[in-house]
Amino acid sequence: MGKDFVKIKDRGLVEREFKKKVVLSGTVDFRSDTVVLPNGKKATRAFMDHRGAVGLLPILDYGRIVFVHQYRYPVKEVTLEIPAGKLHSWTDSPLARAKAELKEETGFTASRIKPLISFWPSTAFSSEVLHIYTAEGLKGGTPNPDDDEFIRLEILPFEKAWGLIKKGVIKDAKTIIALQAWKIKLLERK
Repeated sequence: MGKDFVKIKDRGLVEREFKKKVVLSGTVDFRSDTVVLPNGKKATRAFMDHRGAVGLLPILDYGRIVFVHQYRYPVKEVTLEIPAGKLHSWTDSPLARAKAELKEETGFTASRIKPLISFWPSTAFSSEVLHIYTAEGLKGGTPNPDDDEFIRLEILPFEKAWGLIKKGVIKDAKTIIALQAWKIKLLERK
């Protein structure tokens, strides 16, 4: 899906990698690369090299959506967001990871998982591509989150979730984008 992005013509704006430098390596890598600018000068580009991630909009009957509450340490808050997770390797299949995250975080399996949207959360400092899917035809089970994940499920009608964006309760970008993309798809069907 991420490879299907429409490319914008370069118009003399492309920077070329001159020297790659990994500053810190882990579940994501932090790099400080030297690049050659279009005018031939050199500059440094510091960024997070990210394998990518997936998110799911799990949709029950009557447009009810399954969300997770989770404490997010960087923002020091409990968030309300769609189930999601990082790809485990550079070759990990986003669809396979999406199915696994749905089962782990919600306990549900889906008879239909379809691509909704792929996007770059922040092109200024990360290479991450986030693939969002819809999951329908859900059958329940028992959530089995990772050992370091503590989550609570909440099922909300779409309109209530939409209202929580307007009120500033839902602040997670992937969740806002997923709900917006789904609303656009629904409007296109009419």
